[in-house]
Amino acid sequence: METVKGPDSKAQRIEHMVTLYQLPLLRLCALYLQDEEQAKDVVQETFIKAYRNLDSFRAESSEKTWLTRIAINLCKNVYRSGWFRHIDRSVTLDMIAERPAPAAPEYDALTEAILNLPVRLREVALLCWLQGLTFEEAAGILGISRQAVGSRLNRARKKLRFALEGSDEHDPA
Repeated sequence: METVKGPDSKAQRIEHMVTLYQLPLLRLCALYLQDEEQAKDVVQETFIKAYRNLDSFRAESSEKTWLTRIAINLCKNVYRSGWFRHIDRSVTLDMIAERPAPAAPEYDALTEAILNLPVRLREVALLCWLQGLTFEEAAGILGISRQAVGSRLNRARKKLRFALEGSDEHDPA
């Protein structure tokens, strides 16, 4: 029986990561920044940083978690930049790269409502619900506790319920 080997060179490892994670990172960054071109730049910079630091990657987390952490940090840097606040960052759902199939209208409304959440709630919603990360992975990426992730997701869920259904159980947090 032949043993399956992983990528053996630095370039091959990065190519493998790009193949696996480029599209999910692009979706995450596009939703985070609400600007597809900026998202493309951030994803490219994510892989450049990953390539430069691949030798120091200790594998204490998955590659996906590591790359997501780099991408989120770069998104935050872009978000904090002075000129970014003065440009039109309108992103329609059709602009987000390669949607697998037309989404039902209720999913478009849900995505729009997620985009309108406060940043702290939107971050955990995107990481856990869109990227499918665990509470522990999201906590590691954001530098918060697992309980904080759960709490923020609960607040996000309540805000979304209020926004989509007009529920009386709205918590203004």
